[in-house]
Amino acid sequence: MSALLAFIKENQSSAELLQLKESTHSVEEAAQAVQASTEQLVKNICMISEDDELIVAIVKGEDRASTSRVSKALNIPRPRLANEHEIIDKSGFPAGGVPSFGFEATFLIDPKVMETPVVYTGGGTAQSLIKIPSEELLRLSRGQIVRVRR
Repeated sequence: MSALLAFIKENQSSAELLQLKESTHSVEEAAQAVQASTEQLVKNICMISEDDELIVAIVKGEDRASTSRVSKALNIPRPRLANEHEIIDKSGFPAGGVPSFGFEATFLIDPKVMETPVVYTGGGTAQSLIKIPSEELLRLSRGQIVRVRR
């Protein structure tokens, strides 16, 4: 059993891990793979703080994350985007498959994400997604709701 599935079970979550044949690397590919609208997809933008800590900004699929808004929200110097090596190293997941919970990081959830009752997020690989109620995403990530979109 994957660590992600174990985390979902341990936390008695209603989140569903979906294994797919298609790539879910981009928002468009992911939406097609699960026959959902792109508005139902969220993406996890990984950033690195000055202290080398992982910050994950969770935004709607059509939005972009702002490092300056993250900086303001956490009252820290502006973080930088993580590279692929750092993403795997710090989250345990490849870029394009990073979930919105299940590893050590500071999670910031844009309020627009919470407007959609059920969302799809990274499922740990480029061919998997997690279908999850947004309230459950908030609980599992222990994130803060704060505007991080541009």
